Amino acid sequence: MSTDEKSILVGKKPIWSYVMAALVQLNQGVKEITIKARGRAISKAVDIAEIVRQRWLPGKIDVKDIKIGTDTIKDQNGNQRNISTIEITLAAKE
Repeated sequence: MSTDEKSILVGKKPIWSYVMAALVQLNQGVKEITIKARGRAISKAVDIAEIVRQRWLPGKIDVKDIKIGTDTIKDQNGNQRNISTIEITLAAKE
């Protein structure tokens, strides 16, 4: 990851916590941010990206890339489970 790219890992905090983190990074001159989430947090990650892009910085941010995938983890019983993942990369327009 370059110094011009930062990641935001989405978890259980309110959406506005992540929106503000993204806005702070973009206002500090970071060219790209990546919003990452797994499982049930995927819809929250999409909401965060859209709020930043359409409500707070309309016309100034583009969705550069969206990656989806699956992580395999072991639960408490030792069983393997598949969890969906998403990475949304937002980039400031030049």
